[in-house]
Amino acid sequence: MTGGTIAAGGLVATGYQSAFADGNTSSAEATVTAFGTSAGSACMTLMSSVTEGPYHLDGALVRKDITEGKSGVPLTLRLTVVDATDGCTPVPGAAVEIWHCDAWGYYSGYTTANPGGWAPAESEDGSTADDATYLRGYQIANASGVVEFRTVFPGWYTPRTCHIHVKVHTGGGKEDGTYEGGKVNFTGQFFFDDEIAQAVFTLEPYSRHSGSYTTLDDDMVYDGGGASSGLLTLKAVKKANPARGYRGSLILGIDPDAENTGGGGEGGTPPSGEPPADAPTDGATGSASAS
Repeated sequence: MTGGTIAAGGLVATGYQSAFADGNTSSAEATVTAFGTSAGSACMTLMSSVTEGPYHLDGALVRKDITEGKSGVPLTLRLTVVDATDGCTPVPGAAVEIWHCDAWGYYSGYTTANPGGWAPAESEDGSTADDATYLRGYQIANASGVVEFRTVFPGWYTPRTCHIHVKVHTGGGKEDGTYEGGKVNFTGQFFFDDEIAQAVFTLEPYSRHSGSYTTLDDDMVYDGGGASSGLLTLKAVKKANPARGYRGSLILGIDPDAENTGGGGEGGTPPSGEPPADAPTDGATGSASAS
C-alpha cells in the first residue's frame, strides 16, 4: 500500500500447476491478511471504474482455464478481491468476470469486428463461430478473496492498448455452469507494461498482426494511475524468454455495497454504439474504435 492507493500483490507459485493448485498460499494472500488485521477502516482507495466497452457477453462460464484452445503466450492471472471500506478484508464469494481479445485482436462473439492494421482472418485458427466463448469466464473468490485464471496474453486492436476487461460481482451464485444474480460492484480494465507487451507482440502468433500499437500513454482509457488504475504486476515464468509466459497479479479494492453499471470512463464506445462490423476475409485492414 503506497500513498493510499492499491499496491499489486506478487506470485510465489512456479508454473501453471502450482499457481492453480487449490489452497496454494501466495504473498498476495498474506498481504491481504495483514491489511485486514492491522489497517484502518479505509486503508486504500478504490480501484478506478471505467467503461465496460462494447464486447461484453452475458452467460460466461465459471472456469479457471478460459483459453478454449486459443494460441498465445501463457498468462496466469491471480487476483485478490478486498473490501476497501473495511480494512481491506478479503471478500470471499465475490465473482470476478474477465474477457479479452485473442492474439490478433478478435473477441469471441464478435469475430467480424475489425482489429485494425492488418491481421489474419479470425477463421485461420479454426474458431470462426460468433457463438464461441473463448477468453471469457468467471471465478469465485476463495476464503482469502483470491481467484485464478489461466489464459493467454491479449493482443491489441485499434485504437486501444493491450488490456483485459473485468467485472466484480457479489450476492449471486453459480448456477448451470455460470454465475447468476447479485450485482456488479466494479467494472474496469487491466493493463500491461508497454515494454513487456511489445516484446510479446514480436512472437507468433501476435507478430502476424501489423499496424500501429497504442501505448499506455496514448490509450483512451488508462489514466496513468498505476495499480489503482488496473496496471498489472507481471513476472516472467522464465527470465529473458517471454514465450514461456507471465504471471500477472493485482489487488482489487471494491465497495461490496456499491453497484456499478459499467458506464464510467470516457472514449471507449464506437460512435454507433456497436462494435465495428468490417468483416475481414484475407485479413483485416483499417481501424476500429472500441474499448
